[in-house]
Amino acid sequence: QVQLVESGGGLVQAGGSLRLSCAASGSIFSINAMGWYRQAPGKQRELVASITSGGSTNYADSVKGRFTISRDNAKNTVYLQMNSLKPEDTFVYYCKARLRRYYYDGEYDYWGQGTQVTVSS
Repeated sequence: QVQLVESGGGLVQAGGSLRLSCAASGSIFSINAMGWYRQAPGKQRELVASITSGGSTNYADSVKGRFTISRDNAKNTVYLQMNSLKPEDTFVYYCKARLRRYYYDGEYDYWGQGTQVTVSS
């Protein structure tokens, strides 16, 4: 069993900051890429930021310069520091990990349950 547990969402005023965390636990052999996605009701989930096991990062244009993704490989945890938040950043945020449960297994994607981020104007 693998679990991804997110925390850190909430309500913040425009211009404020939040830090999301996502910890992976359970039977895990290795974790490749980890990332954050966001989704509005009735819309497709979109990539916010991703980070490889080696630390290479990728960001959506809409968050470049404001959001920073990082990870602690020893803790199987990925973070998303969100600064200068805007009302249009209001979404449910999900973390994803591409991981291998056993050395002989393939890599599969696992998702967290989501955490609400609401930015008021």
